[in-house]
Amino acid sequence: MTATDSRAEPGTGTAGGGGGGGRQLTTLRGWREFVTERPSVPDLLPGTAWKALDDEARLDYDEARLAHHARLLTVATSTIQQVITEGRRLQYLNRHADAGRCGLILSGPARTGKTTCLAQPGKTIETMHHRRHPHAAGHIPVIYITAPPAATPRMIAVEFARFPGLPLTRRSNVTDVLESVCGVCLDAQTTLVCVDEIHNVNLGTRHGAEASDTLKYFAERLPVTFAYAGISVERAGLLSGTRGEQIAGRFSMIRTGPFGRGQQWQALIAALEDSLRLRRHRDGTLTGLASYLHSRSGGMTGSLFRLVRAAAVQAVLDGTEAITKATLESIPAGIASAGDHMPG
Repeated sequence: MTATDSRAEPGTGTAGGGGGGGRQLTTLRGWREFVTERPSVPDLLPGTAWKALDDEARLDYDEARLAHHARLLTVATSTIQQVITEGRRLQYLNRHADAGRCGLILSGPARTGKTTCLAQPGKTIETMHHRRHPHAAGHIPVIYITAPPAATPRMIAVEFARFPGLPLTRRSNVTDVLESVCGVCLDAQTTLVCVDEIHNVNLGTRHGAEASDTLKYFAERLPVTFAYAGISVERAGLLSGTRGEQIAGRFSMIRTGPFGRGQQWQALIAALEDSLRLRRHRDGTLTGLASYLHSRSGGMTGSLFRLVRAAAVQAVLDGTEAITKATLESIPAGIASAGDHMPG
């Protein structure tokens, strides 16, 4: 288990990346910032060097560490690695397929890292594409959208158009938007479409069924691989009925879930601890609190990252420069996990 330089928000269902000041993955500009960003990890200065800093330099140093801890590194868990491998495999299989292209669904409870997992194959595929075609600035190898709540066909089409920034008017009908998007995707050599929050497409409703048909239309018109991510997709209605059977027949599924208390959980915490830049923190403190952290987070990566990030920021702000159990106890728990732990 390793740490990567991605800054996608761990364990959440939002489409905004970590950092970037409101950057959105659902726009071409925001997506490219996410793909190309390589934030530097601040050095941990020895005590003598830190004391030698003047007030302005010390403020800059602390600001850099606060920004680092506010996002931390995305840890390449076994699930992320599996998703990247499967995404690349499907991309190669679908590249020359005339019909019946296969896709990927990420399904699991909230706070289990689905958005992070979905973004990683996109980042990998886009990076590799631009390495092969370094002068093809107009290529858009990956499109990343979020299915809006109670999604309709027009809403889905508009999300597709919004990513590359296609101009739309109120008079633009769904057919016009679909044709424009397909034309751009073909010209820009799009190979992967990521659709987050896919649980918002419910085949049990008329609008949901029609929205699913819109996604199917794109899949039939474009030589691309589709990757979906959503909360408990099996129970959200996406796989129900005849349309759902078609989706289930063409899509493989990778499930995300809470970690157990075993070796992978320990490795995840160790990777997080290794990325800390706190002057007085004792290595091994967090791994020694692995069981406590599991109780606080319920094994959910999103809850764990939120807790450790908040504690690290607090340690810089209050000058303690270390995370202890007392620091962690001072961080309010999320509502979903508040009942999982009693201080003590």
